[in-house]
Order: sequence, then C-alpha cells, then structure tokens
Amino acid sequence: MKVHYLEFSGALIERGFWLYIWRVAYKNDDVLYVGRTGDSSSKYAASPFNRLGQHLDIRPNATANTLLRNIKAVGFNPVECEFQLTSIGPIFSEQGSLEDHRKYRDIIAPLEVALANYLKGKGYKVVGTHPKPRPKDEKMFSQIKAIIQARF
Repeated sequence: MKVHYLEFSGALIERGFWLYIWRVAYKNDDVLYVGRTGDSSSKYAASPFNRLGQHLDIRPNATANTLLRNIKAVGFNPVECEFQLTSIGPIFSEQGSLEDHRKYRDIIAPLEVALANYLKGKGYKVVGTHPKPRPKDEKMFSQIKAIIQARF
C-alpha cells in the first residue's frame, strides 16, 4: 500500500482560456506536451484541472486523452510516470456565445503553437501535434515566455 499526495491552487479550477505545459518523466527520459483550453468544437473553455482528468483518462473508450496517447506512443508507461503541470491563465474568461468564444480561441490557438515551437527551439522534446504557425499576438507571447523562462 502506497500513499500519494497532490497539492494545487484552487485557481486551477477556474474555467477560461488557458495555456499549459505538461512535463512527463519516465525512467531517464522526459517530454513536454503543450495544450490549451477553449477547444474548437464548442463554446466552452474548461479549466486546467478539468483537462488534467481528461488528458489522463486510461479508459479504452476515452477520446479527450491526447496526453496519454502521446506519452504511450513514445513508449512511456503512464502509471510509472511523474507529471508536472504548468498552467498560464486564465488569459481570457469563458465566453457566453460561440461567436465570442471563437474570437478568443483564435487568439489563444496561435499562442499554443508558438509556445510548443519555442520549447522545441530550446531543445525540449515536445510531443503532440501543432498546426502550422499562424500570426500571434507578439506582446502576449512575450509575456508568456517571461512567465515560463524560470521553469523551462
């Protein structure tokens, strides 16, 4: 029988548009996974805490567990991994309409791609797919880089 501890800030349950970086360590290797909340298929923008459970859902029929699928694809056994989550946000609050949601999603999505590419450029192994870079808000991206530089 083992005991495990999890500590987190209650701010992580706030819904909205967030960027996040998972660092997953397995044996003598580690990878990063960059994601965002505020998906393309609905008007909702979840919290990082909500995405945590979805990303690591081990059920065979789970569909939102892209982190789990990516770490398995590189040969990591998820139950033997160590996980760290860095979350930035909420950058924008959850919106009430699909039209407003899309406006903010279209600001956050290029920042997610830029963050993944930035970390790759620093030599990190970043798993997952990120589409071709699109123009991003340079001022916001500078703030994001300043936030994560101490950790990455």
